[in-house]
This record gives sequence, C-alpha cells and structure tokens, in this order.
Amino acid sequence: MTSTRPRYFIGIDNGSQSSKVTVFDDRGRAVSEGRAALRPYDTPRPGVVEHPGDDLWTSIGDASRSAMAAFGGDPADIVGVGLCTIRFCRAVLKADGSLAQPVMSWMDERVGLPYAHTDPEAAYVTTSSGYITHRMTGGFRDTAANYAGMWPLDPDTWRWSEKESVLAESGIPREMLFDLVLPGEVLGQVTPAAALHTGIPAGLPVVATANDKAVEALGCGLRTPDTLLVSLGTYVAGMATGPRNIDGATSFWTNYACMPHAYLYESGGVRRGMWTVSWYRDLLGEEAAKAAREAGLSIEDHLNSEASRVPPGSDGLMTVLDWLAPGDAPYRKGTLLGFDGRHGRSHIYRSILEALAMTVHDAADRMAGELGTKYTELIVSGGGSRSDPMMRIHADVHGVPARRAEASSAAGLGSAICAAVGLGVYPGFDEAVDAMVRPGEVFLPDREAHQVYRRMEQVYRDVREHTDALYRRTYDIFG
Repeated sequence: MTSTRPRYFIGIDNGSQSSKVTVFDDRGRAVSEGRAALRPYDTPRPGVVEHPGDDLWTSIGDASRSAMAAFGGDPADIVGVGLCTIRFCRAVLKADGSLAQPVMSWMDERVGLPYAHTDPEAAYVTTSSGYITHRMTGGFRDTAANYAGMWPLDPDTWRWSEKESVLAESGIPREMLFDLVLPGEVLGQVTPAAALHTGIPAGLPVVATANDKAVEALGCGLRTPDTLLVSLGTYVAGMATGPRNIDGATSFWTNYACMPHAYLYESGGVRRGMWTVSWYRDLLGEEAAKAAREAGLSIEDHLNSEASRVPPGSDGLMTVLDWLAPGDAPYRKGTLLGFDGRHGRSHIYRSILEALAMTVHDAADRMAGELGTKYTELIVSGGGSRSDPMMRIHADVHGVPARRAEASSAAGLGSAICAAVGLGVYPGFDEAVDAMVRPGEVFLPDREAHQVYRRMEQVYRDVREHTDALYRRTYDIFG
C-alpha cells in the first residue's frame, strides 16, 4: 500500500549576501524558511577578498535553525537535504577538514590564479560547496558541477583531468582534491555535530547540486534553448541551457548546469547589479522612507509605485551601470546622462532598472547570435523580480513575454529538486521540475515601449565610446 505521509526536502542556498534555508514539500511549495546575512568581506590588502572567520558555516547554521524552528511538520518526514553554495570560491583546508585560512570570495584575485602551496598545514583545496559538504557530512566529496574556473577538471567528462600538465597548471596535486560526484548524487549523511549546529536531523542524506547560478536556473525551470533566464542578483546576467561544452565563445562562457553533463551558457552582465538598486534606495534616506510609511508601503514598493508612473525611457534620463569598473578599464565610473527639469528620484530609479534590462538584453542578443538561437520567453528570478515595474521593463526591452520565477529562493528550490531526484522520489530531473516548479506571473511586452527601448539601445551601446576619454582624465586626478 502506498504511503500517504508527506515528504519534505531542505534546500540550502548559500549566496553572496546571505544564506537561505527553505523546507519544501514534494510539490515544490515552501513550508518554512530561514535567512542569515553574511558578514562584510575582509579585504586586508588589494586583491584579497575573504569571508571572515567561519562565516559561511555560521550563517548556514543560523538560517537552518530558523527554518527548522518554523517547520510545523514532523521532522521524520524530511527526506533529505540539497546543498548549494556560492561559486568561484576557494577553500584551503587542514587534514581534519577545518579551514587553514579564510574562504576566498569569488572576487578574490587568487581564485583566478594557480594555487600556491605556502601553508604546510594545508591538506585540501576545494570549493565552498566542498567545505560545507565536509562540515555537513564529515566526508571529502564535492559536486563536480561547482568547479568552473582554475581547477583541473575535464569539462567534457566532469572528472579530474588525468593529464599531469593540467594538474601542474592548476598548482593542485591530485591528493589535495576532493572526490567528485554528479548533481543528484548523495554526498553523505548529516553528522551529529552538523545536526547540533543546524537543527537538521542527523542521518539525513545530503545530495549534491551544482554552482549557485546553475541551481537557480533549475529552480526556475530553465530547460529549453529558446528560453533566457535573467538572474537579478549582486551579479546580473542572462543564462541559457544546452547540451554542448562550447569552448572559445566570444560573447558568453560555458558553465556546468545542474543536470549532469548539461551546460549553462552565461552572457556578460552587470557586476553590482541589484547592489546599485539597493545603493540608490539607501541613498534616498529618511525622506523617501517617511513618504513610504505615509503611503503604507515598504520603501521598495513605494519606489516601484513611483517608477510605474514614469514613461518608458525615463524622459531621456539614462544610466550606465559601471559602479564597479571592469578590470580592463579601471578608470570607468557609473554615469547618469540627460538630466533636465522633468526628472526626480523616480526617474533615476526607473533609469537604473532600465539600464539593467538593456545591458542584459544587449549581452543576451550577442549570446543568442553565437549560439544560433532565438529567445521566445524570458524568466526573471532574484529579489528584483518581485518588482512589477522591473518585470514590465524586461518584457518591453526584450520584446518577449517575461515570466516571474515563482519561488522566493529559486536556488533553494533547485537544491530540493536535486534531493528529490537523488533520493528517488522522482525518476529524473524533468519529472521533478514538472512536479515542483510552478510558473509565476507573466508580463507581456508593450509594442510601443519596445520600440522606444530599441531606439535607446542604439544610443546606449555607444555611450562608453564618449565617456571613456573623460573618465581616463578624471582617473588621473581621483583614481
């Protein structure tokens, strides 16, 4: 007789700004969640960006305990845990699995360089997911799908390279590398020590996922090449999926997807993307906060309400989102162009949202051209997707229907999907996505607004040709 007991999965999403832990049922509905902010990075010298102390594990513990405290079901009905962490981090561990040094952020210049063995106590070099897997299970195993970058991984086989030259180029001897598993495979079981730290029941299987962007894509239901996913996070970019490892592309790069031996194609994007939105919100200070309170709204909803009354194109105000200069153009700065007497704070806010959409559209168009595809649908995920003006702007800029990702933590849901597949609740990823990912609200493009943005983009693409010369001159003065 088939059991009717409910089944739940814990999805761990350790992101760039916070750790989020969500308990999902087997239909992908969130039943409880917890969140803990990460501490500010330590930057002891130029090029070094580290997570202070044991911040990743601490924040995951705090978020997990909150999620478990809010869970109203029977913990015995929790089937397993899916683990997703920040990509491009590097963790150097001692022989017992403890940190030999702070975890390097994805922004640390060392993660793009060969490993330099300078600490005699260092015994392992791994990713953030490898480190957290060890803290959760006590084992030295990791997902293969979080090793994009300077690692000796064969991108076609998803196994460690057998070529000594590749190992030598990475600087990491084979004995310092973790064993690898594929997404959807079991990494180990929650240890009693990890259970005490997280509140997650001991003995639960922990299932491998991939890197945070790939897991987010899975939780959004990204499966077909004609769909573009726009991820609105600290880094904003467009993503598409496909079956081939494409090397040497000029308008995108190939990452590992969350389905074994599938790939995620990522366009160029905006660093400090949604950070810029938060920066502007905070810059407005008490005056905007007071106006929001008087309207009975959060400051975000108040700004979105104001922005929805500004016409497409922000009455000619344009923002160029170089708040964090690229490495090959350190002189660049963010730019606001076209002020006149019509403009107020809502115009600036909307112009920032429009700049995010236009930048991603331009990059995604170039990626589509190189892939030989055309996007007929847009999925938008991340905190910014909660904004109706943001969704309408993306639909209008791209000229295709834009669907809001329904899950508040798409990476958490993707983690739960991996757990459901790995533990046999669903026979495969397609079946699990069909059952657990529910479509969100769809925003249709406005033809007239789309034409405005098409004309604006022709100007937007050329802006830096004119501003770079100015910023080179001011860079000599102000840096």
